[in-house]
Amino acid sequence: MAEVKLHGAWFSPFYQRVKWTLKLKGIPYEYIEEDLSNKTPQLLQYNTIHKKIPVLVHGGKPICESMNIVQYIDEIWPHNSLLPDDPYERSVARFWVTFAEDKVVSIFWKTLRTSGEEQEKAFEESLEMLRIVEEQCLGEKKFLGGDNINIVDIALGSVAYWLGIIAEISEFKLFEKFPLLNAWIKNFEEVPVIKKNLAARDEIIAFIKGRKALRSS
Repeated sequence: MAEVKLHGAWFSPFYQRVKWTLKLKGIPYEYIEEDLSNKTPQLLQYNTIHKKIPVLVHGGKPICESMNIVQYIDEIWPHNSLLPDDPYERSVARFWVTFAEDKVVSIFWKTLRTSGEEQEKAFEESLEMLRIVEEQCLGEKKFLGGDNINIVDIALGSVAYWLGIIAEISEFKLFEKFPLLNAWIKNFEEVPVIKKNLAARDEIIAFIKGRKALRSS
């Protein structure tokens, strides 16, 4: 098998997506931890446009953008597929991945980069996005993918984990307003591969508080 390398940063929810996918499929890889304030020449060479993580390098060829990487992995190693067999169901899954990227990720960045009234407004905006996901994507299912996790769980699970931590730090009741989503998050985090490879909650809390302290100094 061609060599697989992954450039990431331990705290990144976008790196986590790729890590989970590789672990779910049992693909061995070399991990390169990036210092985002002093990125390696290799990362800058592989991602010349955005210069950001994650980057997967497969057989010397770089693949960028987290969900693009996830879909690439799923195509190259089709066992334990993250997409449904049915063409219509695949299109539905891709729709929700796009929704996650276009809507939920933007809200995540707002909550992370703001504070006070501005952050509270961002959390309020997130409520509508979460309501849509709960009512129209999750419903009564155990996972967004049905009985098992799929690509939609990967796309939203990483961001939901961070959103929950940011809300906890800010004392904003977020997922408590959505019992089905709250149950999904707990189910998702208990999947053995996910549980074993989640970034530690206390370390993320310390990381976020450190960022806030730097911004306010």
